[in-house]
Amino acid sequence: MRYSLLLNYAEPGADEIPAETIAEAQAAFDRYAKALDAAGVLVAADILKPTATSTTVTLRNGSLHVQDGPFADTKEQLAGVFLVDVPDLDAALAWAEKCPAAQWGTIEVRPTATYFADGQWHQVG
Repeated sequence: MRYSLLLNYAEPGADEIPAETIAEAQAAFDRYAKALDAAGVLVAADILKPTATSTTVTLRNGSLHVQDGPFADTKEQLAGVFLVDVPDLDAALAWAEKCPAAQWGTIEVRPTATYFADGQWHQVG
């Protein structure tokens, strides 16, 4: 079963976190991704750039609206996602617990309903 581990946490300001702490976090994420890969459960992983780099697109009543920045102004932002293929929710929760971001943010574990692979859509569960 596929699950998305959605990493949500407050986005730090510029120079708010010491370079040494950032390097430690990057190393922790590297170890985590390699552990997921070694276990054969990693499907994909993306750590997102800050929300200031995002662009929001909406189409309402035939009119395209493009704006800089995130859709919602909230304390926590979606910072990244790990897509895993594991036997069940308990296994997904066990991997979420090991994610470095769980120490400073929230990991939302959400099952995948469908996915696209090999040129076609697949139903899950």
